[in-house]
Amino acid sequence: MKNPFRKKAPDQEYVIKPSKDGLGTFGGVFTPSILTILGVIMYLRFGWVVGNVGLIGTLLIVTLATAITFLTALSISAIATDQRVRIGGAYYMISRSLGIEPGGAIGIPLYIALALSVALYTVGFAESVVGVFPSLDFKTVGMVTTVGVAVLAMISAKVAIRAQYFIMFGIAISLVSLIFGSPVEQSDIEMWGAADRNSEGFWVVFAVFFPAVTGIMAGVNMSGDLANPSKSIPKGTFYAIGVGYVVYMVLPIILANRADALTLIEDPLIMRKIAWWGDAILIGVWGATLSSAVGSVLGAPRVLQALARDGILPRWLQWLGRGDGEDDSPRLGTLLTMVVALAAVYLGNLNIIAPVLTMFFLTTYGVLNAAAGIERLLDSPSFRPEFQVHWSFSILGAVGCLAVMFLINTLATILAFIFIAAIFLWLKQREMKSAWGDVGKGLWMALIRFGLMRITEEKEAKTWRPNPLVLSGAPTKRWHLIEFANSITHNRGILTIATVLTSDNIAPLRQKNMEDNIRDFLSKRSIQGLVRVISAKDTFQGAEDLVKSYGLGSLVPNTIILGDSENEEIREKYCEMIAHFYEQKRNTVIIHDNDENIFRNKQKIDLWWGGLKGNGGLMMILAYLLQSSRSWWNADVTIKMMVPDERAAEDARQNLSRITAKLRTGATSEVIVANGRSFTDVLHDSSKDADLIFLGMATPDENFVDYYQNIQKRLEGLPTTVMVLAGEDISYGEVLLQQDEFDES
Repeated sequence: MKNPFRKKAPDQEYVIKPSKDGLGTFGGVFTPSILTILGVIMYLRFGWVVGNVGLIGTLLIVTLATAITFLTALSISAIATDQRVRIGGAYYMISRSLGIEPGGAIGIPLYIALALSVALYTVGFAESVVGVFPSLDFKTVGMVTTVGVAVLAMISAKVAIRAQYFIMFGIAISLVSLIFGSPVEQSDIEMWGAADRNSEGFWVVFAVFFPAVTGIMAGVNMSGDLANPSKSIPKGTFYAIGVGYVVYMVLPIILANRADALTLIEDPLIMRKIAWWGDAILIGVWGATLSSAVGSVLGAPRVLQALARDGILPRWLQWLGRGDGEDDSPRLGTLLTMVVALAAVYLGNLNIIAPVLTMFFLTTYGVLNAAAGIERLLDSPSFRPEFQVHWSFSILGAVGCLAVMFLINTLATILAFIFIAAIFLWLKQREMKSAWGDVGKGLWMALIRFGLMRITEEKEAKTWRPNPLVLSGAPTKRWHLIEFANSITHNRGILTIATVLTSDNIAPLRQKNMEDNIRDFLSKRSIQGLVRVISAKDTFQGAEDLVKSYGLGSLVPNTIILGDSENEEIREKYCEMIAHFYEQKRNTVIIHDNDENIFRNKQKIDLWWGGLKGNGGLMMILAYLLQSSRSWWNADVTIKMMVPDERAAEDARQNLSRITAKLRTGATSEVIVANGRSFTDVLHDSSKDADLIFLGMATPDENFVDYYQNIQKRLEGLPTTVMVLAGEDISYGEVLLQQDEFDES
C-alpha cells in the first residue's frame, strides 16, 4: 500500500490524505472522550473521593475540574475552527499558534502524560480483576492488558473506536444498575467526609480526581483521523463534558446516601455492593478502563508521530514519524508507548501515577488557553475562528490551570516548569525553523506598539541609555566598533549595525542577503542587534540620510559610532558628516585605533575631564557602562584633569574628588600639573600605557576641518582613543547624579 505520509515541498508541512470514511463527530471525538472520562476514576476511585472530602467537597471538586476543562474546551474549539487540525491534537494546536519550540516543550510532556494514562487505566483494570479473582497476579494482569490494548490500537484505530460503542452500552447498563441499587449500611450523609485522621486533603483528592475530566484529549488527539475536525472537535468535546458533568454530579449523591465515608474509602469496589445487579458494575469497570486505555494508546503515538514529523525529536528517533497503512497508523509509536506504559504498570500505584498526569495535563490545558487568548487578544487578521470566544475566558482558563497546579503541589509544579523550560531551551538551541510561523511576532508587535505610544519626545535623564547606530561597513573589518557598542548597551539599549553600499545597481535581494549574513555573523558571536543595509551614490551622504530617517517615532538612535579616518582627501566630507550628526542632535563617538591589539588588556581606562557639562558627562556614562560590561569588567577608570600650576591643583583635586565620590562609579581621580607643557605632551606622558582613552571633541564650526586635522596629529602614537561629541539635548549630569545633588557650576 502507498503510504499517505508525504512532503509537498522542503519548507512545507507533512500532509495526510483525508480518509473517505474519516471518523465523524461522535465516532472520532465524543466516544473516546466520554469513555475516557467515565473511566477508572469513576468506578475505582469515586467512592474514595466522596469518602475523603464528603458530598459538598466532591461536588466542588467536580465543578472546579469541569470548569477548567470547559474553559479549555472553549479555547480548543476556537483554535480548531480557525485552522485545519492535523495529526497531533493539542500539540499541533499549540505549535501552530505559539511556535515550534513552545509546541515541542508541551508536546513531549503531553506524550508522557498520555503514555502514563495507558498505565493508569490498565492498572485500574487489573485492580478490579484481582478484586474479583484474588488468585491472579496483579502486575501480570496489568501488563497483559497493556499489551492487549496496544495490539488492538495497532490493528486499526477505526475498529478500536467502533468497538467502544458496545462498551458504552455496557457502561450505561452499569449506571442504571447503580441508580436502582440500595444502601449497604445505615449512614448519614457526611458533607465533608471522614475525620481528618482517616482522610486526605482537598487538593490531594483533587489531584487524584482531575485525570477523570481530561478525557477530552482522547478525542482531540485523534484530530488527524477526523473527516471534519473543525466540526467534530467542538461538538464532540462539549457533549462529552456535559454528559460527564451530569454523571459526576449524580454519583456523589448516590454514594453519600448508601455508605458511610470510611466504607467508601476502604472498599474500591463498593459500587458493586450498592448496585442492583452487582456484576453490571464489573462490566462498567472493565469496559471503561479498557476503552480509556485504548483511547490513550491511540492518542499518545499520534502526538509522538507529529513530534517526529516536525523534527522536534532527535534525529535518531525520526523513525517514530512513520505511518503504516491507508490510515497512516503510527504502529512504531504505539509499540514504544506500550513499552513506556508497561514500565509504569510495573509500579502499579494509581495514587502515584494520577498526580503526575494531573500536572502535565494542567500544563497542556493552560498553554492551550494561553494560545487561544493571545490569538484573540492580538486580534490578528489570520485568526478567524468560526467558534468565537472572548479572550478573557481563555486567559481565565490559563490562570485557573496555573493556580490549581500550585494549590495541588507547589514543588511538583516547579519541577514540571523546569522540565518544560529545559525542553524549550534545548529546542531553542537547535534553532529550529517552521513553515507556519507563530503568534510571537504579533505579540512582540503589540508590546512594541504599546511601548512606542508611551515614549514621549521629551528626554528623561533618569531613564537615558545609549541606543547606538554603528556605521561599521563590513563588520569583519571593523569588529571593534560593534564590540564597543555592544559593551555599552548591556543588552538593554537598541543596537543597530548599519552598512552603506556605494553602487548604482544593487538589487534589493542582494541588500536583504547581506542583512541576513550580518545577522548570522552577529548571532554566532552572541550580539543582539538590528541590521540595516542601504545603498547610496556617496558613503557620507548615505550615512547622513540614514541617521536622519532611521527610527520609529521618538525611538531613534541617539549615539552614532564610527571609525576614524586619516584620509585627507575625504576629510572635509567626513567632518561635514559629523557636523550633520550634531545638527540632528545625535551623540557622535569616533574610535581611533593605533595598534593591532585595539583594546589591549581591557584593564585601564583614562578619561580626560572637562566637567559634567556636555562631553564630560557623556564620557563618564560611557566609561561606567564599559567598565561594568562583561568584557571590560572591573577595569580601572581614572578621571584625569590638567591644570597650569600647583596653586590651581589643590582646588581641582578637592572638586574632582567630591564629584567622583558622588558619581559612585568606582572611578579614581588624578590632577596633573602642566608646568608649561602642552596638553598633547601631558596626554602622551600620562596615558601612553592606557588600554583606552576618552577625549571630548569641540562643537563643529567653520574651522572644524582644521580642528580635526590637529586632533589627528595629537593622537599619533597613542593607544586606542574614543572621541566623544555630545549632541543630544539632555543633561548628562542629571543622569549621573541625583537631582538634589546636581550642580553643573
